[in-house]
Amino acid sequence: MNNRRSAAAKAGAPADEFTHQVTGVAIEREEAERLATVLKALSDPTRLQLLAMIEASPNSEACVADLTEPLDLSQPTISHHLKILVTAGILAREKRGLWSWYSVVPEQLETLRRLLPGPAFLQPRP
Repeated sequence: MNNRRSAAAKAGAPADEFTHQVTGVAIEREEAERLATVLKALSDPTRLQLLAMIEASPNSEACVADLTEPLDLSQPTISHHLKILVTAGILAREKRGLWSWYSVVPEQLETLRRLLPGPAFLQPRP
């Protein structure tokens, strides 16, 4: 018996009074884990800033050199945050010569737009 039911029974209330039918469909575990990874990656202010900057840049892409000065952070720090966003599937990384270019994965951005309405960079472009 769960704690609410046992507390109800001790108080003299029928246990069924606290039984409710759960409705709706639970999200599949695999999808829940994927979304949790994405949300965890975005739970850092710097990573949200990076995502917004990359999405707003020409061609929705940027290299580390483009991102260090505006955020006043070192290249290793920016690279660390970008790696987390790539691992979560939010950004794609493409090597071009000596530089790595990062771009937003469109499908992930659409998922984020459905989950997190609000910030301008998450709103669909006209």
